[in-house]
Amino acid sequence: MAISYDLEMATSSSPEQVARELITVGRSLELFDASVTPEQVSSDGAVIPLHTWVRVYERRPAAWAPIVTDFGITPTVAVGFSLYKHDKIPEQQDAMVRVVAGLLERVTGDAVFSGMDVIWLMRRKGELNLNERDDIWPTHRLGSVHQAYRRETKAFAAE
Repeated sequence: MAISYDLEMATSSSPEQVARELITVGRSLELFDASVTPEQVSSDGAVIPLHTWVRVYERRPAAWAPIVTDFGITPTVAVGFSLYKHDKIPEQQDAMVRVVAGLLERVTGDAVFSGMDVIWLMRRKGELNLNERDDIWPTHRLGSVHQAYRRETKAFAAE
């Protein structure tokens, strides 16, 4: 079973624009070299250090998807992360958080970042909320977020 996370965004940016921003953020963090292209991350995805796979794709959720029904957010673009489950998971999560934080600085709109049924962060109407769990947001990860935020745990409704 893969360890997967998704940043789902309701944005006016196209998947291609988000892919370009992802490349810009990834290069600034030294996670992508010059050989990684927006076309690559939009089709096959790309592997960043520590073997984390990342891909940008168009998102068309069903009307009954929890992100739509629970929060009224209909994402149009998503960034999927698949962690290498055999080694250095916290370090992969740290890199993933840096990428997500960088993207949120560059791509407007509502966003939900979640994995394994836990919402790590939500940006709604310009307000950023980070999960209150300190194991998800230890001090060094909080330092990656350069926007104003509140600590408030959001959760999908129980089925």
